[in-house]
Amino acid sequence: MEGALCGVKVLDLTRLLPGGFCTMLLADMGAEVIKVEEPGIGDYIRTRPPLVGKNSGFHLVLNRNKRSLTLNLKTDAGKDVFRRLVWDADVVVEGFRPGVMNRLGLGYQVLKKIQPRIVYCAITGYGIGGPLELKAGHDINYLALGGVLSYSGREGLPATSGVQIADIGGGALMAAFSIVSALLARERDPHGIGQFIDISMRDGSIAFNCLRLGKYLADRKVPLPGDDQLNHGMACYNIYETRDGRYMALGALEAKFWENFCEAMARPDWKEARYFEPGDHQRELYQMISAAFKQKTQSEWIGHFAAHDCCCEPVLNLDEVMRDEQVRCRKMFVEMVHESWGAYWQLGIAPKFSRTPGTLRSHAPELGEHTEEILSVLGFSQTELQSLRAAKVI
Repeated sequence: MEGALCGVKVLDLTRLLPGGFCTMLLADMGAEVIKVEEPGIGDYIRTRPPLVGKNSGFHLVLNRNKRSLTLNLKTDAGKDVFRRLVWDADVVVEGFRPGVMNRLGLGYQVLKKIQPRIVYCAITGYGIGGPLELKAGHDINYLALGGVLSYSGREGLPATSGVQIADIGGGALMAAFSIVSALLARERDPHGIGQFIDISMRDGSIAFNCLRLGKYLADRKVPLPGDDQLNHGMACYNIYETRDGRYMALGALEAKFWENFCEAMARPDWKEARYFEPGDHQRELYQMISAAFKQKTQSEWIGHFAAHDCCCEPVLNLDEVMRDEQVRCRKMFVEMVHESWGAYWQLGIAPKFSRTPGTLRSHAPELGEHTEEILSVLGFSQTELQSLRAAKVI
C-alpha cells in the first residue's frame, strides 16, 4: 500500500525546526513535500554544524523524503512561479512572522482564489492577532510565557528540557495534526474548500498545562517546581543517582509498583510511607532512596530490577538508546547509504501503520536539487528555466 498521505502535495516555505519537523512527518506518511528555498542561501539549518557531507546533520534528519526547489519570492517572476505551484498543491506551510506573506502578495486570501482547496498553515510564535503578534521568540520564550517553565524542574531554578517542547510539540505536532484534520474536513465538504490554520507555539505550550490546570482549578494553588506528584514532588516518581554517577528513573506511582519497588530494595518499612501524599516525609524518603541507589552502579541496578515489575529504568544517553534492543526491534534508527558521504543512521518513523506505513524514500535534498525537475512538470521550457536562472529567480 502507498503511504497514508500519498497524493497530497505540500509546499514548505519554513526554515529551522518547527516547520521542518511538521513537513517531515507529512513526507514520511507519503505526502509530496516541495521545500521552497531562497536561492544561494536556503534553509538556515543547512549550514549549522556539525556537517555530514556538505550539509548539517540537522538538515539530514529534518528534510528527508523532501524535494528542494529554489525560488526568489521577492521577484515578480518568482511570485508567478509560486502561484503556479499553488494551483496544483494541497497544502502551504510557512513560518514567517505574521504579515510577511501578505506583503509578498502571497497570503491566504490571494492563494485561495487561485486554489480554493488549499490548506494554508502559518506557524508563528504568538499567533496572528494580539499585542505579541510580531514579537520574536524561541522555544524557551514560548515555554516561559506559556507557564510551563514556572513549575518545571526541582525547587529553585526552573529547568529547561533538552528537547524543544514548544517548537516540536506546540508547533510542529499541532501543525501536522491540524493539517491532516483540515484535509479530512476538505474531503467531507461538498465544495472541497480548504482553510487557514493559525498555529501559535505559545498557545501549543499553554495546552500542555492541561493536568496542572485541572489541579489548579480544583485547589487554587499556583504550581511551583517540585510541588507535584509528577514534578519531583514525590519520592516514588523521581530520578536517582547511582554509584558511578549515572541515573535511574523511578516511576512507581501505583501502589502495586511501589510495593514491588520496596520489596526489590529489601525495605518493607517503606511500604508504610505515605508515598502518594505531599509533605516533609517525601523529602526524607527521597534522601533514604537516594542513599540506597548510590550503593550500586547503574549497570548493577539494571540487572537487579530486571526481575522486579516496579517501573524503574536507567537514564540512557542517545548512543545507548540507538543500541537498545527494543529500539532496534521498533526500527527507530535506520541505516541508509548516501552516494556522496556513505552510510549513516537516519531517525526512524514512530507511528506504525498496519496498511499504509510511513517510509524513508530519499535523503535530505541538496539546495535546489529538484528545481528543474519540478518546474518542468509544471510546463516550464528549458528556455524559460534558463531565463529564470539568469535572473536569479531560481
